[in-house]
Amino acid sequence: MEMNTRIQVEHPVTEMISSVDLIEEQIRVARGEKLRYTQEDIVLRGHSIECRINAEDAFKNFRPGPGRITAYLPAGGPFVRMDSHVYPDYVVPPSYDSLLGKVVTVYGNWYIIVKTCIHLQELESCLCIGLQKWKGGYSFFPKHEEELAAPQPTQPATAQKQLISTSA
Repeated sequence: MEMNTRIQVEHPVTEMISSVDLIEEQIRVARGEKLRYTQEDIVLRGHSIECRINAEDAFKNFRPGPGRITAYLPAGGPFVRMDSHVYPDYVVPPSYDSLLGKVVTVYGNWYIIVKTCIHLQELESCLCIGLQKWKGGYSFFPKHEEELAAPQPTQPATAQKQLISTSA
């Protein structure tokens, strides 16, 4: 099985905080062109969260929820990106990936991002009528709002390994 999950699944988060179109750069490199950026050129700004919307039935052990989408209105608004391939009358097949779309939020303040995700959930921001859907990331936010209010700082893996080896 091919393993390119960063590009397949999480690249919008990186694109939103780095302003680098990773897919465009990947295509340029595949054509034999050089990267236009060095690691030092890339500045990360703000925070971003991705929530997946899947055609799954949460009440049936997250089984695929195939069917016809009769109406579709994607999420949108300031600091919100919606990546999706669906449209009205799209038929969700039972045998493939159940992903309908990814809602990605970005902002300079982590707390506002969390609030935005909660607000999008409350509004049922991605309207998909005609089938069961499960908003994977959304359901997490109301239950963990307090913990999410202040994210824990992260460190590069090498620094974490040093901390682990010195504390052992």
